Amino acid sequence: MTQRASIGEGRPAQTTPLRTALELASVGVPVLPLRQGKVPFGNCRVCAKNACGGRPNMKTAGPCQCPGICHAWAAATTDPNAITSPAWATAWRQAVCVGYHPGGAGLTVVDLDNPAAITWARETLPATRTVPTTRGQHWIYQGVMPSHNAVRPGVDIKSAMAYARWLGPGTGTMTALPEAVRALAVKEPPARPAPQALTVPVGGAGGVCRHRTPAYLERGITMAEERITAARSAIHATVYRTFLAVLSTHGGCGCLTDADVARLFTAAQAKGETVRHCTDAWTNARTRLGL
Repeated sequence: MTQRASIGEGRPAQTTPLRTALELASVGVPVLPLRQGKVPFGNCRVCAKNACGGRPNMKTAGPCQCPGICHAWAAATTDPNAITSPAWATAWRQAVCVGYHPGGAGLTVVDLDNPAAITWARETLPATRTVPTTRGQHWIYQGVMPSHNAVRPGVDIKSAMAYARWLGPGTGTMTALPEAVRALAVKEPPARPAPQALTVPVGGAGGVCRHRTPAYLERGITMAEERITAARSAIHATVYRTFLAVLSTHGGCGCLTDADVARLFTAAQAKGETVRHCTDAWTNARTRLGL
């Protein structure tokens, strides 16, 4: 990965897309030509309109079993024989730039499409290698995750099963894919406006637990704390799902107290969640359950 991170540094810019593609492929970055509009070439006649069914599962990089440059990101390859083949020659002559499959190179690209998105990234994400784009920046991390568009305003994630435009090696030291980026792909129900203060207990009457034993609630809160504390990845998603589980069991009977919720928030904050993230996750869970 270190080799990939230093592609082109200290060298003159490549004069043609084909030469750039061969250099990238030589260090393990799967490439494909992009035509006008910075999009892949259309499928060959055999694969037109995906008549061939595409690559099996479409989950790995590399050309499909046909002579053309097919199926967008799945055509990306490091094979110099394929890249320089007659089947690809016309495409390279028409290509305006080079695309690559970040996931196939072990990378994730956070595509920041405007100044506001860049400001957000600088305030939220760990510094890494950055590449200027026409309207913003690409932040490149080591690691692979599912690709998602519009994870927040002006922000796309390009990694597995996606392509990105090669815009040069960029600057800065590439760092490991952080949990903060993975968490962007976790979908939650839209949050209602958070109250000024979280009011508990929620639902129920008189604080009387339908389970008729305080030990049942105590065991549930303890297990929820342990689940959050033991999480090693997807912290934001784990916190949300844990809150959802607690509320689904105790949210309607009136047995939850401020102290119980504070214990859950404390466990989440110890894993790096902010008070705002905790409040949003709690509110989303209540909304999901109709509380």
